[in-house]
Amino acid sequence: MKRVLLRAGLALVLGWSLAGFAARAETTSPPPAAPVDPAQAPAVLGAERLFSAWMESQIAYRGLPGVAVGVVSDQKVIWAKGFGYADLAAKRPMTADTKFRIASNSKIFTTIAIMQLREEGKLRLDDPVTKYLPWFKAAPAGDDDGPITIEQLLSHSSGLQREASDHWASYQFPTREELQRLYAERQAAFPPATRWKYSNLGFAVAGLIVEKVSGQSYASYVQANILDPLGMRDTSIDRNMLGLATPYGRRLPDGTREVIPFIDSHGMAAATGVTSTVNDLAKFISAWFRRGPRGGGQIVSSGSWREMLRVRSVEEDWKSGTGLGFDIDRVKDRTYVGHGGGYPGNTTQTLAQLDDKVAVIVLTNTNDSNPGEIANQLMATVGKAVAAAAPAKPAEVAWDPEWARFAGLYRGVFGDSQVVLLDKKLILMNPNAPTIDDSVTLQPLGGGRFRLMSPTGGRAAGEVVRFTEEPGKPMRMIAGDTWTTRVAGQ
Repeated sequence: MKRVLLRAGLALVLGWSLAGFAARAETTSPPPAAPVDPAQAPAVLGAERLFSAWMESQIAYRGLPGVAVGVVSDQKVIWAKGFGYADLAAKRPMTADTKFRIASNSKIFTTIAIMQLREEGKLRLDDPVTKYLPWFKAAPAGDDDGPITIEQLLSHSSGLQREASDHWASYQFPTREELQRLYAERQAAFPPATRWKYSNLGFAVAGLIVEKVSGQSYASYVQANILDPLGMRDTSIDRNMLGLATPYGRRLPDGTREVIPFIDSHGMAAATGVTSTVNDLAKFISAWFRRGPRGGGQIVSSGSWREMLRVRSVEEDWKSGTGLGFDIDRVKDRTYVGHGGGYPGNTTQTLAQLDDKVAVIVLTNTNDSNPGEIANQLMATVGKAVAAAAPAKPAEVAWDPEWARFAGLYRGVFGDSQVVLLDKKLILMNPNAPTIDDSVTLQPLGGGRFRLMSPTGGRAAGEVVRFTEEPGKPMRMIAGDTWTTRVAGQ
């Protein structure tokens, strides 16, 4: 590949070098400041105090039993704290190691299990569910419905009804056998791939596929392939163990709350059956930020993470969507992923911003705590401060004034392109466009190469751009696999 040579005379280069040497001889630059640990950054500590004051007031004025929260920065827990009580009668304080039923956050574990089996070549996302569960046949929503696939189960686009039985009212969750019997009595609400339709039933069925393909129970598979590799020693599935937060119902008008007994999710475990802690979920969420081939603590490959975090179906208002197992929301030009959950006496929320590699965890032991809003406030205070205090991202290639010569009009077979010099930045625009909103940035890569960067993608987004200069010939701009020629005098 031919690269552009910067035009600088030898004498000028030597002059710069000697001048730099003289400056260094006269003054000694101070050593670079040591990076600040985000956990000790004053802004982060202040945000923790602000959130704590708000959270303690919420507990006092709303009569909440307890809340446990955590903030993660990439591979590190920055802050974890309990507020209120894990058990009101015993005055057992809430801590970051208190165990909760994390409810629908369980769906992310189920999706990872499916993706692991996919990586092993044991199933495909576009496989029909009936390939593994022949009994999975019920009245379709329409006459020409196609088969429901595994991918549709994981993206809430199967059209299946939400539940399999009355377990949220009766607390009697169906067994695997009962789930199969009950399904035969159901009819899909929508044809598959029609619209987003949340379905706990769909994820319960996905868990049965994990069992069928792996030859293990759902709990055993998740333990061996997710919990053990991540060191999540306080996480389990449907086990009534010491350290569980006492679950409380909503506050009634007289101020009382029902104490809810331990409830086994049975055949619905893959949708809602996992128990965990703030500190264990921090290990789980750190895995969301890692990339690389599968192995050890890398529980799925980079490719699988990309598949899981790609929006598959959206709400009718287009403000939120679903990847595979993940809820995905766009708020103020930022994308957040995670999941909310509700189980009798427990409501939860995980929320992560992938660009900043910052996440928050909220676990509560009551049904009326609104963990989603608590998570929003935690992200807006401590999470925001952590993102600002985190180590700086690698610096971009420094601007070279010589690049200004690339600005100009370039002409090709299918149209013109204009390279415009802004303040130490080059942008590429279509001079024939009715607006300038579609301009893209030429991000320096070094060696006379640039990358086309656009906030909304585009036909050539991500392509590498380079410029060639040969004596007696006009300059060319080569973008990807095509080129345009500089128009003389423009």
